Amino acid sequence: MSLRARLGGASPAAQLRGDSGRDIQRDMALQEMKARIHYKVIESLDLSVLTSTQDGQANAELEEAIRMVVEAEPEPMTLPEREALAKEIKNEVMGLGPLEPLLADDSITEILVNGYSKVYVERGGRLERIPVRFRNDEHLLKIIDKIASGVGRRIDESSPMVDARLADGSRVNAVIPPLALDGPALSIRKFARDPLKVDDLVRLGSFSAQTAKFLEASVKAKLNMLISGGTGTGKTTLLNVLSSFIPHRDRIVTIEDSAELQMQQEHVVRLETRPPNIEGLGEVAMRDLVKNALRMRPDRIVVGEVRGGEALDMMQAMNTGHDGSLTTVHANSARDAISRLETMISMAGLEIPDKAIRQQIASAIQIVIQVSRLADGSRRVTSVQELTGMEGDTLTMQEIFRFQQTGVDERGRVVGHFGPTGIRPRWSDRIAAYGIDLEADLFGGGDPLRGGL
Repeated sequence: MSLRARLGGASPAAQLRGDSGRDIQRDMALQEMKARIHYKVIESLDLSVLTSTQDGQANAELEEAIRMVVEAEPEPMTLPEREALAKEIKNEVMGLGPLEPLLADDSITEILVNGYSKVYVERGGRLERIPVRFRNDEHLLKIIDKIASGVGRRIDESSPMVDARLADGSRVNAVIPPLALDGPALSIRKFARDPLKVDDLVRLGSFSAQTAKFLEASVKAKLNMLISGGTGTGKTTLLNVLSSFIPHRDRIVTIEDSAELQMQQEHVVRLETRPPNIEGLGEVAMRDLVKNALRMRPDRIVVGEVRGGEALDMMQAMNTGHDGSLTTVHANSARDAISRLETMISMAGLEIPDKAIRQQIASAIQIVIQVSRLADGSRRVTSVQELTGMEGDTLTMQEIFRFQQTGVDERGRVVGHFGPTGIRPRWSDRIAAYGIDLEADLFGGGDPLRGGL
């Protein structure tokens, strides 16, 4: 009897996809068989030699080993069943197992694993559960450890949380027991194979062409810019797009917790924080890297995200000749972003008066861009504001561009109007001084928008 007949007529691939009527016991039988063959394949191969050989040769050796092990199985299998099983075994040995098909699917933007048997993905801004599963918690832990060790990180009971990245820059976060009560939890935020450009964001309705021109001019005129938004709103995507406007002659230093920025320039130095080792030593924090970056003769400093005392060092860098720097912060509005910066600067451990902190922020940052995730899952720039200075103890701002939602269309997509508020920014003269000519009507009129990133 073939494997298909023994498992109730469905192919292994169909079983893994979770076609209608999938039976858990049949799926477990397939998983057990795959695990048995997997271990036999590993026993028959020298993995250290296999991973050091060229891809074509390694695949050929692996396929030959799988063929020999499958042929020795007492249960006969058809050719399509063997091919499907061989592909899954290759994913286990050379890749990330059940995650590989999800990582290869360009329609998926996030992968969320809540224990070995619950996997969710995000498509088009909406979460959905899919019938992909790991064998058990140990299997999932093995995949998590493979990801973490690949970038020099570790995860175990003494260090049960990790931030890491995949080879393509996709962001990974994992939490394991005892902190995760229901089994290991894994989150992967995928990055597009081809980085989005400003024209893509305009086409998707993330902001208008007018806004794109203003933001490009602001970057080229070396205005310091802060991108604010909640989790998953597209801050890093927008930061990558804005950084593409930086002239290629500029020296850029990027600082991140987990390297994910995709700079288009050649003259880039990439720095990444380092967690403490098992003895609790050797940690290199974000603040240490920001301080060190000032000694590296940067023209621009790009910080992936400020979330602590490094905000003070970043503001000082912006105030001491490193114009045109970019960073992001978690906040629900532009005004909240400034309040968060004040709080983070106070976390630096220095006794600085509140007014002095606000004055430093007002001098350091010129533009604040707010990005939001709307009800239909689309990501949009909802506000572009500039800091205009201080009035007494209050930091003043004025809005240059604004998104105003007007309703929802028949397909459930948010419809709105994104356009200028009619206020000409006070930094127009500086932009003009860099030889950038902004049209007189750029800050008047607007465009109706649908869609979104």
